[in-house]
Amino acid sequence: MFKHQHPYQPFINEDTTKLIVGTLPPPRFSTGDLLEKDVDFCYGSYYNSLWLYINKIHNLGLRFDNSEAAIEERKQFLIAHKIGVCDIVDFCERDKIDASDLGMKNIVLRDVVGYLKKFPNIDTLLFTGGNSKNGPEYFFRKHIRDYGLKLELISNEVPRIHEFEMPNDHIEGEGKRVVKTVSLTSSSGSANRAIGSMALYKQLKQSDSNFNTFDFRVMQYREFF
Repeated sequence: MFKHQHPYQPFINEDTTKLIVGTLPPPRFSTGDLLEKDVDFCYGSYYNSLWLYINKIHNLGLRFDNSEAAIEERKQFLIAHKIGVCDIVDFCERDKIDASDLGMKNIVLRDVVGYLKKFPNIDTLLFTGGNSKNGPEYFFRKHIRDYGLKLELISNEVPRIHEFEMPNDHIEGEGKRVVKTVSLTSSSGSANRAIGSMALYKQLKQSDSNFNTFDFRVMQYREFF
């Protein structure tokens, strides 16, 4: 049984307004067995990297290697754009040492609502996946039930958008604040099949035979990053 501990603490600043919420990075980030192009930071896997899309959207020229400079580039981008990262899984166990969400057992979640209380400027959660079992939205729905909260559907178009009202009873004189959630298409290659079946993707592919799943994610993510 592999004990898979999340290797990174949440990256949040006082002025953070958007929070990226995933599950866990691949086990090699916990064991330190990084690949040559991996970055030792949130979403640092080169082969399942949100940073590839952000790099394309903003033309950042990011490094993809094990250097401290690569880590600092990503931190500076997040700070400048008031974006934080707080994956929802803190710990799990696995029979197989892989990155499968479905392979997680005995899962311990982070208190994301607690972070929302601590950082009241956060008004948007960006889930790196939808409501499939053991995905970030799936876990978040379970998590907020403990607080008597629930997501209300705003848009059923991909990426699906929900919102919920979070009481600010810990802040004197404040009422409830509305937090929006956006369920982005996962950056994982396993999501390519789902993208390929989408009517919008088929339409865009028909118009431009060079259009691919990478382009589709860049188009989708651009609005939120």
